[in-house]
Amino acid sequence: MIVEERMRTYINSLDPGNTPFLEELERCAHASYVPVIRREMQSFIKVLLAIHKPKRILEVGTAIGFSTLLMCEYGPSDLTIVTIENYEKRIPIARDNFRKAGREKQITLLEGDAGKYLKELEGTFDLIFMDAAKGQYIHWLPDVLRLMHPGSILLSDNVLQEGDIIESHFLVERRNRTIYKRMREYLYELQHHPQLLTTILPIGDGAAVSVKQGEQ
Repeated sequence: MIVEERMRTYINSLDPGNTPFLEELERCAHASYVPVIRREMQSFIKVLLAIHKPKRILEVGTAIGFSTLLMCEYGPSDLTIVTIENYEKRIPIARDNFRKAGREKQITLLEGDAGKYLKELEGTFDLIFMDAAKGQYIHWLPDVLRLMHPGSILLSDNVLQEGDIIESHFLVERRNRTIYKRMREYLYELQHHPQLLTTILPIGDGAAVSVKQGEQ
């Protein structure tokens, strides 16, 4: 737990919620045990979209499309999103949700390995949202940086691993140690990379917000 549960519950109780379609999609996701971004992260993304007003977004990790549609709903009207998903069972569900929401023209869904697509994509994005395999963030970072222009924002979700990130290596379950090690490397790189200005926020399961500086 990153933030004391009573405080998190209170903050979330103030949240006015989303559109009826998104509320129902989130309810169905929880009922089916499909992970979607937490309420705290939803609120943060909506504020970030209002401030930054990105026109072109790259999302790594679509799942059933909840966060994709949240960004479509609360971003600029001319926003376009490229989103990548590798889990075959969720891809048709995401496509169906995009169709039901009437957002198909705004969204390009790429099916398959994110590492492959990140090397092939061209141009730059105003916002990149990382919400996929946490152990791969550090490996994807060079290509992610290539896809950012000065002023682009990289938003990385679930970086504090329910607090495990601050524990001793020996206190982390053996099956989680590789992800633990790679995430610590990733956060260090975000904070020390000469082209990035980064802050780490204890919201949801932890979020890192990085802004690309001028080319060096």
